[in-house]
Amino acid sequence: MSERNLRKTRVGVVVSDKMDKTVVVAIQDNVKHPLYKKIIKRTVKFKAHDEKNECSVGDKVEIMETRPLSKDKRWRVTAIITKAK
Repeated sequence: MSERNLRKTRVGVVVSDKMDKTVVVAIQDNVKHPLYKKIIKRTVKFKAHDEKNECSVGDKVEIMETRPLSKDKRWRVTAIITKAK
């Protein structure tokens, strides 16, 4: 059996858990503007599969790339790093 390809993993914060078995995870990144050299905060939001509905808003989670699960979902939650207070 051949090995799977390496999958991307990201760490972000859950910003919405209103859907069933789905959470929206925001991943913040600091990038330098190519011309003006100013540091800009860039936020990307991903919909991730949460099978047991364990995540809540404010949790820090790790997500991993996976096969397409729906129209927008291409990620799944692998671990909850810290729970929200």
